[in-house]
Amino acid sequence: MGAGRPLSEAEYRQGPLAGTTARAYLHAKWNSACAYCDARGVPLNIEHLRPRSRGGSHRVSNLVLACVPCNEAKGSTPVETFLVDRPDRLARILGQARAALHDAAAMNATRWRLTEALGALGRPVHTWSGGRTKDNRSAMGPAKTHTLDALSVGRLNHESGDAIVRYPERVLVAKATGRGSYARTTPDRFGFPRLRRARAKQHFGYVTGDLVRATVPRGKWAGTWTGRISVRASGQHSLATPRGRVNVSHQNLRLLQRGDGYGYGGRPEPAPSTSRKSG
Repeated sequence: MGAGRPLSEAEYRQGPLAGTTARAYLHAKWNSACAYCDARGVPLNIEHLRPRSRGGSHRVSNLVLACVPCNEAKGSTPVETFLVDRPDRLARILGQARAALHDAAAMNATRWRLTEALGALGRPVHTWSGGRTKDNRSAMGPAKTHTLDALSVGRLNHESGDAIVRYPERVLVAKATGRGSYARTTPDRFGFPRLRRARAKQHFGYVTGDLVRATVPRGKWAGTWTGRISVRASGQHSLATPRGRVNVSHQNLRLLQRGDGYGYGGRPEPAPSTSRKSG
């Protein structure tokens, strides 16, 4: 309809709000901030750029997020009048209101393809909107994290006593670290080649990124250390430790895990709030 042509079949269901809710869409589009003053962490109302009393519609391109003071101050005033003394902000708001969420559209398309592929495995697959997940999280009290969001997905009947009874204390964090560099030289701080790198990646059975345990028999770094190494052709590999980097002979190393391009660690999950909101 916005393109000025008739719609057919499934096109009626593929508008800008496909797969989401109006509030979730606006929070993504306006970065969960007031469009007029950039306030965050405060209650945000859905506000009409062109007021309904002046012929404004409920189309999402006419909607923004506004904090309570800005919403009350604007009232039924057209946005052009309300921001007459702030032309830069007016231009930014009008431009953002017309901008499409191409990234969100790509994620929506990918999500449905993923759902179809999983369904082809013969297992039951159910989908759930982000807005309904947020409602569950708000009712149960967990903080906003990806891990705790996963616990809040699904049908939870708060009134009948459904609840999340166990929360993770720590979660595994996997970070992409890469598998080396194609560069054949090591530059100095000005970007000019300083050293020529060896073409071979493996030296004395180890490659950069391997997780090893080093036993240093003597000296300042005497003890046992665990970390990932950067290999050298000389056999004196560089080991990253919490206290810094140390040079260790390959003879004092024991391989724990081959470097697979990822670094692994953990982080604590925030404790859930003791308060509960009614569903």
